[in-house]
Amino acid sequence: MKNLRKLSAFFAISASLFLASCDSDDNFDNSTDDGVESDFTLNGNQDSSRVLDPSQSYSLEGTYTVKSGTKLTIPAGVVIVSETGTDKYIVVEKGAEIDIQGTFDLPVIMRTQNSNPGEWGGLVLLGEAVTTEGVDAIAEVGGLIYGGTNNSDSSGNINYLIIKGAGAQINSESQYNGLTLYAVGSGTTINNIALMDGADDGVEFFGGTVSITNLYSENNEDDSVDWTEGWSGSITNTYVVHSNDGFSTAIEADGDNGNPTITNFTAVSTAGGTALQFKKMSGATITGLSLTGYETSIDMKDDGPLSNVQIEGQDGDPFNGYTTTSSVDFALFDWVNSNQTGNASLLQGVVTETVTLNASVAYTLTSSYIVQDGGKLIIPAGTKITANAAGTSVYIAVLKGGQIEINGTATNPVIMSSASATPGDWGGLTICGDAPTTEGLNATAEIGGFIYGGNNASDDSGSINYLVMLGTGAQINSESQYNGISFYAVGSETEVNNIAIINGADDGVEFFGGTVNATNLYLENNEDDAVDWTEGWSGILNNTYISHTNGNFSTALEADGDNGNPTINNFTAITTDPGTALQFKKMSGATMTNVLLSGYDVNVDMKDDGPLANIIVDGTPLISEDDNVFNGTAVDISGWAWIMSRL
Repeated sequence: MKNLRKLSAFFAISASLFLASCDSDDNFDNSTDDGVESDFTLNGNQDSSRVLDPSQSYSLEGTYTVKSGTKLTIPAGVVIVSETGTDKYIVVEKGAEIDIQGTFDLPVIMRTQNSNPGEWGGLVLLGEAVTTEGVDAIAEVGGLIYGGTNNSDSSGNINYLIIKGAGAQINSESQYNGLTLYAVGSGTTINNIALMDGADDGVEFFGGTVSITNLYSENNEDDSVDWTEGWSGSITNTYVVHSNDGFSTAIEADGDNGNPTITNFTAVSTAGGTALQFKKMSGATITGLSLTGYETSIDMKDDGPLSNVQIEGQDGDPFNGYTTTSSVDFALFDWVNSNQTGNASLLQGVVTETVTLNASVAYTLTSSYIVQDGGKLIIPAGTKITANAAGTSVYIAVLKGGQIEINGTATNPVIMSSASATPGDWGGLTICGDAPTTEGLNATAEIGGFIYGGNNASDDSGSINYLVMLGTGAQINSESQYNGISFYAVGSETEVNNIAIINGADDGVEFFGGTVNATNLYLENNEDDAVDWTEGWSGILNNTYISHTNGNFSTALEADGDNGNPTINNFTAITTDPGTALQFKKMSGATMTNVLLSGYDVNVDMKDDGPLANIIVDGTPLISEDDNVFNGTAVDISGWAWIMSRL
């Protein structure tokens, strides 16, 4: 059906152009008596208006200049293939116009044979609008003349245009862009543009007032969007993709501040880098900004005023990652036929509503991914999340009032891991609740400065079922590290069943107050404590299996602070290297049943000489740290095959 629509569109366009060319007196000279284009090369000067033939592919063999007073019309579906070289570009002079009539199904395409970066010079428009360079300025491209006093000047119309492989090198200081707009006026309409695989900028504005709607930029090696000379137009609905290393920025602005308006701007990088760079006094008013994967959100290169960069109504903040949900629908650019997918596989930013992941997508956690109050993150069975090995900047957090729902199964657990599963690669999972903690109401966590703690012992932060985590425990500072899962004042209505935490650089799980319970925990080679609690945690652990096969660990269990008297049922800890099994600090304690400890040279360490009576084992308080009461029956993990699941 789609091909039939395209064929029908072709015949309709061909027929209309045939009639138009028959009636026109100012078509390009190279046409037959019936008005059909006969010369399928583009080179030299266009001295009279020209309409290209939509049924043909054109060859750009040199600089093609649309001279003042003429118009170049390019119907839907036309493909222009440029030869390679710095003199291969299309330029529309001051006083000339271009009319690109692409459609969603039949965009106009300009490219080289191979579409490699830097093979040709792209499309250049010269206008009569204002630039800080003055009237009749000289462009770095070809010594062309641009600039005037007519901000409403029109250089024509561009609709549904794809430009690939532009950015040819002019000299050591300059390159062409995909689309270069020199003092182009607001009377010019530009909608639905895709600029891909360029060796320099995707689009650059040199002054002018022109605006663009629906701009797609993919892997342009310098700046995706660049402006200077006081450009004062707008861009609405921009999607930038960086999947290759070595680019400069998503936005670079320079020179005087024309205060352009940027509405709904999404930029996604799998290669780090800088998102927005402002030089000299430049700035912009930006709304709907969403950045994912960049190491630097805002760079004020020359220490210009941040007040010139207004983002969501406030001064730009270089410490804000602007990792919000994208306000640009990637489907706007389905016509581009890119092999990118909108990078829905990248996880970073905030969750403010309900977000459901797709188990068929291999996700990458590139930075913090934070479920805010009122938000809910649903992770289906079989979902795999690869965390970038970037340490403390990479973690998932659920704040007070937020929820997480991990729906793994025994045959399809959810897996979160760095690629190498090396201890300390990433930060793990943090959940903050509203249950009591001895730290009081609205305490501040050592992780992320998050707020936790309240009066609701039955608070519900969601559910976790069949989750495998590897490589957590990134170092925060000399005193603190992330854990596999950190439970901050999490309430008893939160469901936690069947979790495996392996190769963590700090604790497997740590409870900071709260009342949450957990069943079926497998904790292997976590380098600090396999299980840790403090701040009066009073929940229950059922069926815990701890394995230490290297000597680099602190304890199997560490308890600290006031005694919330949690219940520990069926607890097995086995080591092949000597060490301490259970350590109780300050006044902490627990009620334990069926405990098996094997291979440890210290079973119980009352670190601060707290009361042994606070540790009750099989109904009897301990009398001595050497009591031989830890010879229970091992937790049977023969049916826990899910713990072996990996990325």
